[in-house]
Amino acid sequence: MTRMLTNPIGTPASVLARRTLLKGAAAVAATGVTMNAAPAASVAPLGQTGAPTRSTAPLPLGPLPGSRYPDSHLESAKKGPPTFGPPGFPAFAGTMAVERVATGFRWAEGPVYFAAGRYVLFSDIPNNRIMRFSEDDGHVSVYRQPSMNSNGNTIDREGRLITCEHSGRRVTRTELDGSITIIADKYNGKRLNSPNDAVVTTDGAIWFTDPVYGIGGYYEGVKAEPEQEKHNVYRVDPKSGEVKVVVDDFVEPNGIALSPDEKKLYVIDTGFTDGPDNPSHIRVFDLDAAAGKVSNSKVFAEMPKPSITDGLRADTEGRVWCSVGWGDSNEDGVRCYTPQGELLGKIHIPETVANLCFGGQQRNRLYICGSSSLYAVYTSVQGAMKP
Repeated sequence: MTRMLTNPIGTPASVLARRTLLKGAAAVAATGVTMNAAPAASVAPLGQTGAPTRSTAPLPLGPLPGSRYPDSHLESAKKGPPTFGPPGFPAFAGTMAVERVATGFRWAEGPVYFAAGRYVLFSDIPNNRIMRFSEDDGHVSVYRQPSMNSNGNTIDREGRLITCEHSGRRVTRTELDGSITIIADKYNGKRLNSPNDAVVTTDGAIWFTDPVYGIGGYYEGVKAEPEQEKHNVYRVDPKSGEVKVVVDDFVEPNGIALSPDEKKLYVIDTGFTDGPDNPSHIRVFDLDAAAGKVSNSKVFAEMPKPSITDGLRADTEGRVWCSVGWGDSNEDGVRCYTPQGELLGKIHIPETVANLCFGGQQRNRLYICGSSSLYAVYTSVQGAMKP
């Protein structure tokens, strides 16, 4: 999927550079002029630039091996007599199975669904690109490269893409004409750490998390020292553009989501990656969107360490669907909780899962970013489709 960079008339950039260099050298030799090298600034590349995986035996697409109806990859937390599908778990839609719909990525993350085009955009972080999966014909293509090692993506109420960038250390908006607007890259005059995930409330405010994962090395960003003392959750005012801290007591704030009525804000803390005594859970806050404030923090759901959850979404009934990975392989996949935090069931995926989103024309198809692949499964519920 990686294409050679070309000049406007199709000549490879490397060839053009060699021609220019040779012409310049010839001119100097002909005139006998001695050239002194001028001082020049050297700028490092903004992250790893495109090294897609190459395999002679890619993971097979279609239903996962061993699938039948009802699919054994769907596990209900409710035990009882056999029923038509997992009892009490709304991941079951009938004659369906968990499918692998695309593969060949290094670290798939941050999916977002665009209903108008019937496609899913998602990040391939180490390969510094945003991918596009077209739902109508299954076509996979590169949407943007480089993507500044993009991570979380969402969509605002005007249908514009909102992206959190690791190596850019910023939150951007892709305008309808394709231009890019920087929404936030500093707080109190200092650079953000590495924005991770974002949501947009009805009033247009953008809420985002800012851990340090993207500046910890060169694999999914550019290694750098953090400039923000704390790892915060921020809000960008829709009118003034002012960036404010709304929560400052996370170890590593990660995935973020809204309840359907926008009265709750869910934020994941993956601080366990920094030490065994740190949290691996989802926190929930009472949200006053109009005032731009949250209150009454509590733990919504604990993850089974050493696993962590990374991303989450809500359905129209307020159930919370979250990713699970990085620990026990038997826990890899998706978990679904009631609005009260009771576990309803699991979707088992054969890879560590980072993030997910609802899509499809009826908002009932769950797209799942699992390490090297994109998975999908029809559910019996509809996503709230709140960014």
